Amino acid sequence: MSKIRAHVFVSGRVQGVFFRQNTKRQAQSRGVAGWVRNLPDGRVEAVFEGEEDAVLALVDYCRRGPSYARVENVDVRYEDFSGQFSGFQTR
Repeated sequence: MSKIRAHVFVSGRVQGVFFRQNTKRQAQSRGVAGWVRNLPDGRVEAVFEGEEDAVLALVDYCRRGPSYARVENVDVRYEDFSGQFSGFQTR
């Protein structure tokens, strides 16, 4: 299976609802590397790298988010896989 990279921007009510923590947990359980962080404009930004099916499942998770989130939009940009991450971090 091929490895891919997704750069994701999530907007809506996504800060203060454990979005980053749950995304990290989801990523680690799927063996996806990268990072997630809050942006000053209220969005959440993340980079996911790993097996294609695992990354796509994580992108799908971002479309729903944790129970208290209200996701309005998810902008996904697929980029070249770099292999630069050894794990998953919350920034």
